[in-house]
Amino acid sequence: MRFPFDGQRVLVTGASLGIGRAFATRMAADGSDLVLVSRRRIALTTLADELRARYCVEVDVVAADLSLPGAAASLVSTLDRRGLKVDVLVNNAGLGVHGDLAQSRLVTVSQQIGVNVTALTELTTLLLPGMVARRRGTVINVAGTAAFQPVPHMAVYAATKAYVLSFTRALWSETRGSGVRVLAVCPGATDTAFFDIAGEAASVGSRRTPEQVVDSTLRALHSGYPDVVDGTANALLARVASRIPNRLAITLAERSVRPEPFSAVLIS
Repeated sequence: MRFPFDGQRVLVTGASLGIGRAFATRMAADGSDLVLVSRRRIALTTLADELRARYCVEVDVVAADLSLPGAAASLVSTLDRRGLKVDVLVNNAGLGVHGDLAQSRLVTVSQQIGVNVTALTELTTLLLPGMVARRRGTVINVAGTAAFQPVPHMAVYAATKAYVLSFTRALWSETRGSGVRVLAVCPGATDTAFFDIAGEAASVGSRRTPEQVVDSTLRALHSGYPDVVDGTANALLARVASRIPNRLAITLAERSVRPEPFSAVLIS
């Protein structure tokens, strides 16, 4: 299935690895110009050179730490200075901690909220009006199956993903008829570098590939849904979690991601 954004400029946050890299590669293959955003400047530059050479598209790189206050506004100012109009926004960057809140540092809690909630919301707020004015655009927000129930040992991360899902569903309704498509993508465990560090305790179910997440996104965009869960098994688990009693859902989630002692790690 081809990406429906040929000739449009796509901004991807968290573009250097995993799902973000898969989005960038697929979009470049289908003729989209790109703005790649991540903290990892060297990785971004390497990817940008590769995509330019392989697909003959324009690729701009912006190294930015989206956990910092004002990061979204600074990013959009950079786009304005470079004369870059964004047609498609992929809010993929995500940050989380696997471990109990009582053992967490305040800075890591604030960083999770900054990336997963504040930067995503502010980027959407700043870039959406232009899309609506042009009556063409797409916003893709990466949530996760953690959005469908509280997750002990990853309490802040799951809460931020619940925000992303709720925010995106509401935005989908607000923009209907405007020419702008809005979608929340909810991956489960995905084969990215995180699990090399976190281990199996943070992974629920079999892992999907980043490319499969992109494929699910494409199908959902064509069908006009407000959100999609990647993978049949993940979709079933999300549906069950939303229908069983809250206490049972929380208990099952706690058992599925219970960490080993002292195994708190950063997800990026």
